Amino acid sequence: MRTSLARTLVTTSAVVGIALGGLAGAGASVAAPQHAATAAVSSSRLAPQAVNNLGLDTARAKNWQSCLNFWGFNAGTVDGQLGTNSWKAAQRMLNAWGYDGGTVDGIVGRNTIMGLQRFLNDSGIYAGAVDGIAGPQTKAAFWDYNASGC
Repeated sequence: MRTSLARTLVTTSAVVGIALGGLAGAGASVAAPQHAATAAVSSSRLAPQAVNNLGLDTARAKNWQSCLNFWGFNAGTVDGQLGTNSWKAAQRMLNAWGYDGGTVDGIVGRNTIMGLQRFLNDSGIYAGAVDGIAGPQTKAAFWDYNASGC
């Protein structure tokens, strides 16, 4: 009889412990979103961090960054990663040279691609129609343009 009483107490204790642990876990998980919400930063204040090499390997991306720096548009460190600084430099270059690269925000959007397509077409490397789509022909032209330095 003592054995069955002991089992009942152990079982009851385990059930209560699990229930309390589950409630404690639920309480913590409910609190987490509130904490995350207060720690969040407005997306309008965040700079884009993505790298978009538009099909270039590291060597060709370095050539593009070197050209942008040589032309005075400050792409930052020549590291072969076309990130925000590189694309801001490209947008400044496209705008300064009349290719309308759009807002200087470091994001490779439709206007940036259209400006790049105009630039590549004028450079004698056909990027296809100026449609703002970084398709295979645009990427191939960008690849060919960056085969060597400027």
